[in-house]
Amino acid sequence: MNFDLTSEQEMIRKTIREFAEEEVAPGALERDRNKQFPESIFKKLADMGMMGLPFPEEYGGGGADTVSFAIVTEELSRACGSTGITYSAHISLGGAPIYLFGTEEQKQQYLVPICTGETLGAFGLTEPNAGSDAGGTRTTAVEKDGEFVINGNKCYITNASYARHLALTAITGEQDGKKEISAIIVPTDAPGFKVIDNYEKMGLHSSNTTELVLEDVRVPTEHLLGNRGEGFKQFLMTLDGGRIGIGAMAVGIAQAAYDKALQYAHERKQFGRSLSAFQAIQFKLADMAMKIELARNMVYKAAWLKDNGRPFTKEASMCKLYASEISMEVTDQAVQIHGGYGYMKEYHVERYMRDAKLTEIGEGTSEIQRLVIARTIGC
Repeated sequence: MNFDLTSEQEMIRKTIREFAEEEVAPGALERDRNKQFPESIFKKLADMGMMGLPFPEEYGGGGADTVSFAIVTEELSRACGSTGITYSAHISLGGAPIYLFGTEEQKQQYLVPICTGETLGAFGLTEPNAGSDAGGTRTTAVEKDGEFVINGNKCYITNASYARHLALTAITGEQDGKKEISAIIVPTDAPGFKVIDNYEKMGLHSSNTTELVLEDVRVPTEHLLGNRGEGFKQFLMTLDGGRIGIGAMAVGIAQAAYDKALQYAHERKQFGRSLSAFQAIQFKLADMAMKIELARNMVYKAAWLKDNGRPFTKEASMCKLYASEISMEVTDQAVQIHGGYGYMKEYHVERYMRDAKLTEIGEGTSEIQRLVIARTIGC
């Protein structure tokens, strides 16, 4: 077994780490306070060719792999969780469904601008009454005169304010008494389509999280993504890839919290010694380092399986579940090591803790991940 990154992957990590430290990290605290979306950062990432990283060059992508995508997501999240989740959703939820299921014409029209960064990618799945139970979709798309007439609403949709189009799931009919759910590409400027950005969130304040309202939105039937009635299967496949992104994001946030805690433990003096000289603190830091490394390896394994065309559903759920839970644990311990200072915004670790919580919820809650894993092991 070879755990070394390829020369290309190493180059990508070096490049994005330098960018994250110089361009992303310095303004992260201020953006969090002001709920300012990092638009200029994504313009620079587009100039660097990062916005279509794992997609083929023929669509304006970078021709890289999923491991590289995980590396970039981790490094951006290490500097700023909001930037990390924006990037992860752009690739895994915005670009991936069009690449996986779109026609060549759809890829040229909708995937290319995602890869070049002309628009951010987004995906409309979650609804007020369809969270973990995504099959509970109520949004409808009625076919009439060569068009789909779409009515419904979506919630907690990442990036939609900055997306020119997105794929969303809707009921297009019934088959044997069951909902026929399909995926449809919808321009966000279509008449009757409203994107509402007014959520008050616990964390990830500088990411864009929106509600979508669709009232008699009309799109040609050619906007159907993939085969009719296969929307449920499509979004399950999409979420598998998205979970690798959330796992990488969780690792990045955990790494940032650990770095701050280790630095603080060396600098902070109590009872005449640095905190790092106390065994209680040493053990905390040792556990943090160990769990981060294990989570990172699991993320890379899931990404490697995906890149090699192997089944990766179980491993994607495992990496997302484990990385998100250790991210919460590590950020909690980072606050604890900082003591009273950890509760203060200027020390960053409280932001990491708030941002980490979303990783236990997005792309399927921890409870859903355990269900997925249980099914894959034959329970």
